[in-house]
Amino acid sequence: MEKSNRGVRYSILDLALISQGNTTAETLQKSLALAQQAEEFGYHRYWLAEHHNSISIASSATSVLIGYIAGGTKKIRVGSGGIMLPNHSPLIVAEQFGTLGSLYPNRIDLGLGRAPGTDQETAFAIRSDRMNSVYKFPEEIQKIQQYFSNNNSDAKVRANVAEGVDVPIYILGSSTDSAHLAAKKGLPYAFASHFATTQLIEALNIYHNEFQPSEFLQEPYAMAGANVIVADTDEEAERYFTSLIRGIIGILTGKRNFLQAPTEMTPDLVEVRKHPAVEQMLKYSFVGSKDTVKKKTEEFLAQTKINELIAVTNIYDADNRVNSYQMFSEIMKEINN
Repeated sequence: MEKSNRGVRYSILDLALISQGNTTAETLQKSLALAQQAEEFGYHRYWLAEHHNSISIASSATSVLIGYIAGGTKKIRVGSGGIMLPNHSPLIVAEQFGTLGSLYPNRIDLGLGRAPGTDQETAFAIRSDRMNSVYKFPEEIQKIQQYFSNNNSDAKVRANVAEGVDVPIYILGSSTDSAHLAAKKGLPYAFASHFATTQLIEALNIYHNEFQPSEFLQEPYAMAGANVIVADTDEEAERYFTSLIRGIIGILTGKRNFLQAPTEMTPDLVEVRKHPAVEQMLKYSFVGSKDTVKKKTEEFLAQTKINELIAVTNIYDADNRVNSYQMFSEIMKEINN
């Protein structure tokens, strides 16, 4: 794991959200187009999340989508943010990412989480014994590391396509549990603060205080997510933000839908945004003009001391999303200079 000497890295997490009126194929094509632009804008990595049984999310077959994005780009790192390991066999994960790592050398990341990425009924349909794997999360990670090791060549069970392939592992978390684990294993740590906000600072402190150097990483490497929507004016960005607010309402009420077209920021939406659950979930949302978002970003970086900021930009219109990411890259370049 390299350490940046060029300030704070900036990256993208994409859920491949399906906007109302778009097909899955169109959505994935737009993800590839965004990744190609992100590469030109200077983003360090492009991660894809694993979710299931959600009408608005197209990133279910995450490893397949990673191959699609990596195959259509040249240099940007591509990976999982993350693979929900209890849903999968460690052997299969090693084989899939070993294959990706062989096809796209030094560009593939394996981010691992322990949440289901869906509701409990769907999680049971994916893997009925998944709770056993949840409790064995550290051991399951160890299995993957062993499959990638050259030292596994004499084992009875091998992931031949993974042995010796360089695919860095990242531990993902939304609470303090994974912070302890990432520190103990000496692995980089990514916190999902774009929606899970309450334990961010505590988790980062645990990770830094307990970090043990390893063969993979000599110093702590911390990453954190934030919702980022940049437009020419604060008012325009707030308008785009209404799509995300409605999406959050759908999650909280169990009435999920496709990503809706933006509307004016009505008094009703302003009130909903102030609801404690919504306000907490959207705490780390940088929405506005370049000047507004730059100020919020600088405050966040000063507070967290992270090595890398992962931007999550859920905007209905693909062109507006690309423009937002372009302006945010300009902000990060200004901050790093």
